[in-house]
Amino acid sequence: MTPAIELKDVACTFISKDAPGQRYTAVEHVDLTVGAGEFVSVVGPTGCGKSTLLNVAAGLLAPSQGTAHIFGEPLRDVNTRAGYMFQTESLMPWRTASQNVMAGLEFRGVADAQAREQAEDWLRRVGLGGFGDRYPHQLSGGMRKRTSLAQTLVLDPDIILMDEPFSALDIQTRQLMENEVLDLWNSKKKAVLFITHDLDEAIAMSDRVVILSAGPAAHPIGEFTIDIPRPRDVAEVKMTPRFLELHAALWSVLREEVLKGYQQQLQKAA
Repeated sequence: MTPAIELKDVACTFISKDAPGQRYTAVEHVDLTVGAGEFVSVVGPTGCGKSTLLNVAAGLLAPSQGTAHIFGEPLRDVNTRAGYMFQTESLMPWRTASQNVMAGLEFRGVADAQAREQAEDWLRRVGLGGFGDRYPHQLSGGMRKRTSLAQTLVLDPDIILMDEPFSALDIQTRQLMENEVLDLWNSKKKAVLFITHDLDEAIAMSDRVVILSAGPAAHPIGEFTIDIPRPRDVAEVKMTPRFLELHAALWSVLREEVLKGYQQQLQKAA
């Protein structure tokens, strides 16, 4: 089958605004595929270019080298077949939860009544039925994340791009959100490219995990198939022998790169 996302020999080089002669290559020689209906996570040290790759797949960043294809077609502009769930808050504070969720539908020209009906339906699916009239400041962090999830999924994208969406949540809320995402994904089987720094999260949720090296010029150094049966509960699966085996295998590859990334951060701070 044609992959939903296919990155071939992708590199992204940036020129410093402060020193035009200086260049920084965030990622290089990256080959990455996500099959239709597949859940793939990318992990790596802080600053290794994980989000850069997500922006390439979203069509928000053109690679300096290599190509990006979406369902076999070259990606030359914004990826209209993808929904993007950001790490930071993406809700408009002057709009209610329902109005935030229906915003994308409005931009697509969907009639107001139909957009509102779909928004309320998705709010119910993520456990926020009855909260549609609340503004973001009236919602907890977990509820805002649920609203952002509904905002992404209401557009029924073929691809879901997620950039560390739950990193700011407490562990209990985070596990609830992870399970909700898995339940929704299992019912729709969209292609998911999930960026995280949390190895436990990556293993618990994914079909495959790709490990990036430390930057600069980060590149894939390992790929692991997660053969834990589905459906999964992210808290319970972490106590299984197979999870522990996979965690040890992935960490043996990732550990040295994390140490490299940590040393680089210390040198920048010095």
